[in-house]
Order: sequence, then structure tokens, then C-alpha cells
Amino acid sequence: MTENEQLVSEIVNGIQDKKGKRIAVVNLTALKEAPCGYFVICEGDSNVQVAAIATSVKDHVRDVLRVKPFAIDGFENSVWIAIDYGQIIVHVFKRETREFYDIEHLWEDAEITFIPDLD
Repeated sequence: MTENEQLVSEIVNGIQDKKGKRIAVVNLTALKEAPCGYFVICEGDSNVQVAAIATSVKDHVRDVLRVKPFAIDGFENSVWIAIDYGQIIVHVFKRETREFYDIEHLWEDAEITFIPDLD
């Protein structure tokens, strides 16, 4: 497993810790114009859950891999929080915001893996 794949795996674990839903891992590595190697996209049911998911990702990755994000934005309103790990960008959306922006379809020529929701 590469460093990026390990980071993606731990990001997913952090999302699942707070019951994040509809997790999608978008592998952009084969695309020349991609802004990074991977997007990890998920959603929460409320602003509080979106903030909790983003905090969980940040804390989990720091605790397990000793990696801190380069930047985090969106906690002000918690409808879309982006966490930048360089080659991996995490997008935590409130459901309605995710449906509006539909960023998975902007990169539909990339390989997209959907992670089943935990019960």
C-alpha cells in the first residue's frame, strides 16, 4: 500500500467513526489536469455532523499517521468542509450541498470507488 493509499484508508476510517455517509474515493492519478491525486467525498445529515466528521478525520489521521493537513476551510458554516492533505483533498458536505455541487460528476472520467455505509 502506498503512502497515499494508506492516508486515504485512514481518512475513510475517520469519516466512518462519525457515521459519514456515501463515501466516494475518486482516484484522479490517471488524469493529467487533476488538481491532486485523490478526492475523498462524504456527507453528513447536519452542520454539526459535518463538523464532527471533519474533526474526526483531522484527529484520526494525526493520531494514526502523524500527518497534519496543509489547510482546512469551511468550519464557519459547516455545509462544505475541505481538508487539504496535498495529494488528497477531503470534501465533507451537508447532503443538500453535495447534491447541488455534484463534484463526483465533474470527475466522472476518473476511477470512483464507493464505500458502503456502516449501519
